[in-house]
Amino acid sequence: MTDSLYDHIIDAETRAFIERTEAFYSGDTAMMTIAEQRATYDAMCRDFHQGRPAGITVKDRPLAGRPARHYTCAQAADADTSAARIIYFHGGGFVVGSLDSHDDVCAEICARSRLDVIAIEYRLAPEHRHPAMFDDCVAATRALLDAAGGPLILCGDSAGGNLAAATAHALRKDAAVSRRIIGQILIYPSLGRDTASGSFVAHANAPMLTRADVQYYLKLRLEDPLTSNDPAVYPLDDSHFSGLPPTVVITAECDPLRDDGPAYCSAITAAGGKAQWIDADGLVHGFLRARGSSARATAAFAHIIDAVAMLASGAWTFE
Repeated sequence: MTDSLYDHIIDAETRAFIERTEAFYSGDTAMMTIAEQRATYDAMCRDFHQGRPAGITVKDRPLAGRPARHYTCAQAADADTSAARIIYFHGGGFVVGSLDSHDDVCAEICARSRLDVIAIEYRLAPEHRHPAMFDDCVAATRALLDAAGGPLILCGDSAGGNLAAATAHALRKDAAVSRRIIGQILIYPSLGRDTASGSFVAHANAPMLTRADVQYYLKLRLEDPLTSNDPAVYPLDDSHFSGLPPTVVITAECDPLRDDGPAYCSAITAAGGKAQWIDADGLVHGFLRARGSSARATAAFAHIIDAVAMLASGAWTFE
């Protein structure tokens, strides 16, 4: 898809979001040091931070040896220990991001769903290559399931969507654990290895995330991204897709990662599971930060909240 065609797909609100984001990046991200990348990303996320909704209580406490942040809604039924909880894995290419970068996102999910949200700060590449971040997410999920409380919904965006899916694949081997994972919500996730076809070609130079960006971050996480066939790295590489929890995948139309969403949902439904793909028309990677300024992003975020409510209730209303 050419840049001129993006002009017809991306509306003015989304274009303003892109320009506001790009103002923080003066050049090629790959030319920046890791410290500079993190500082720039953190500054950008602070600028987009929308604050926490009223009635949200936040407590930082470690989980499975990693920093974690627990969000609780005052309107939730405190005595209901059977209520579902959400564990959230942040995006950032496995290289940037933290509890703070997605703080307002997690707080708003908590407020709108009235469910507890627990965000995890996993180890980042390149200091910690795979499987460090995967191990952290699996360990944190196990720790929550071992503790008192209701079942879990796995949720994450971008790299965090990859980690949520990889965690679901890993933990389904333990029936006692996996039956308490009642769903997963993956937001513009990276799930497969193929960067040479489909949306990776059509949207190779998309705003906000390019194919080169994806390949760069994979190389920081993995010694050789092309040779790995581990579903803990690429969930789409798994040999079977049975036994996975009900899944909702939300993608952005103008994103090289877009085709991973329908491919993953198709694999689950072909194996007899429940999965629904939602494509956010005219949106770009990272649209969660635009949910307060773009009507399209607002609508996509509403789909995420609806998916949380559906999975938490045990219903499956998508057809």
